[in-house]
Amino acid sequence: MIIPYKKIHVIINPASGKDEPILNVINRVFRQYDIDWELSITRASGDATRFAREAAQAGVDLVASYGGDGTQMEVADGLMGTGVPMAILPGGTGNSMAHDLKVPPKLKGAVELACTSPNLRAIDVAQVADQHFMLRANTGTSEQEKASRESKDRYGNFAYIMEGVRFLGHLPSARFHLTIDGQEFEQEGISCLIFNAGSMGYYANLSASIQVDDGLLNVFVVNKKIESMLSLASQSSPPSANHAEQHSWQGREITIDADPPQPLWLDGEHYGETPVTIKVVPKAIKVVVP
Repeated sequence: MIIPYKKIHVIINPASGKDEPILNVINRVFRQYDIDWELSITRASGDATRFAREAAQAGVDLVASYGGDGTQMEVADGLMGTGVPMAILPGGTGNSMAHDLKVPPKLKGAVELACTSPNLRAIDVAQVADQHFMLRANTGTSEQEKASRESKDRYGNFAYIMEGVRFLGHLPSARFHLTIDGQEFEQEGISCLIFNAGSMGYYANLSASIQVDDGLLNVFVVNKKIESMLSLASQSSPPSANHAEQHSWQGREITIDADPPQPLWLDGEHYGETPVTIKVVPKAIKVVVP
């Protein structure tokens, strides 16, 4: 067997959602395939980005990251422009990007994939100023209302469902002004969501029109009307401009303004507030896939 990556740098987020013998599994598989590997462990936000960039500069063949979607986002940010691919080792609660790319959900399978698969998929990322994200951006949830670490540890993916129920139950509406590839739209809603990938983890998928490598971002404004929820859950392409009230769009560059200003989250990490401009960076990162 030809091993495509002989020198791998592994980044581990020890605060991720799973409780498993990470190093034992990784070491056992790497020894089987005679992989030369080094390890970095994150302790604070931004560490994974720095470790990934340093590893690429040191000449590794692959950066593999164990953690949730926030960790994967940081690693992708660090590898932008380096040409070094990444491998996802799902260690979080949702693991949405791993699910979207069909990476095995168990650590052993994901490590074996990183050791043996020559297949790379070039995926889009989205960019806000100098920050990148892989999955989604959303407005309308305060930091105190996000699913807590204790909740995730106790309830797993169900924590996100409970968060969603609270989210829909009491958030006040805002007036969103959207500029999408130069066209302007006004919409009332409780949240604006921008998706680069359609997976919500190993338990749910959104619209089949959301593809991680199509060079487009998908925009949804959600309110408490059933029509907006159906638009978000639709398995067809976004509705046309002929609809009386449009809830979803596609575009390459999106500016979100809101009255009142809304908090913004990128792949589950707090970023700031609206107004904000988000644009797609097509096929920016290569990821090991089956």
